Amino acid sequence: MAYVTRRQRAEKRRKKMKRIAITILVVAILCIAAIVAICVIRNKKPKRGANTTDMTIPAFSGSPYVEVNGNKPYFTDDDKQRTAFETYSDLDELGRCGIAYACVSKELMPTEERGEIGSIKPTGWKQAKYEGIVDSKPPYLYNRCHLIAYCLTGENANEKNLITGTRYMNVQGMLPFEEKVAKYLDSHENNRVLYRVTPDFEEGNLLTSGVLIEAYSIEDNGEGICFCVYCYNVQPGVVIDYKTGDNKAEK
Repeated sequence: MAYVTRRQRAEKRRKKMKRIAITILVVAILCIAAIVAICVIRNKKPKRGANTTDMTIPAFSGSPYVEVNGNKPYFTDDDKQRTAFETYSDLDELGRCGIAYACVSKELMPTEERGEIGSIKPTGWKQAKYEGIVDSKPPYLYNRCHLIAYCLTGENANEKNLITGTRYMNVQGMLPFEEKVAKYLDSHENNRVLYRVTPDFEEGNLLTSGVLIEAYSIEDNGEGICFCVYCYNVQPGVVIDYKTGDNKAEK
């Protein structure tokens, strides 16, 4: 048996401690990197699609919506690799909503009835009734419109997801597209749909002029769901001041 000197034993211990220190350092670096990555993902702002200010949106001419970009959404190939998520922009300095963006799947859809949202007062909320003009009872001009519908993500009284929209835009403009996506996911439970809504606030207006809605079904490459539409925030028969939300019956 070879004799091991004190110096050799000390050197062996030193090397062992060095290996342990390196291992601890590597583990610490990996842990920090993982924490940073998680923070970045959680705090990542909704990805912008098309800028509505760069679009030429025709004036409202009687249809609640108009197709944009040949009815093709502005999602990138990277967007189409995403797993289920939902993100909502922080309110801006005027308290207005920004982009709401989600990769919707069956797992995000609600399993219970929607709750009350009356506590939320989105910008431009100047409520009024128009008997014989607004087709609802009571005939309120404005609805609290979800950017991403409750039926898709289960978001209820989230101030980052509620804008002031006319009954006309909510029911005639947005609802048909929301229901189309919901029905698709009900019949394709393993599929995902990219869904992004961009409110179109002009300059300092408190009321959005409309919303751009984009949607694309990932698994079937848009065969089931693929649209890009602009819904007008108007109410036929009512004149609206988009700067404040004030309104009056058309003469």
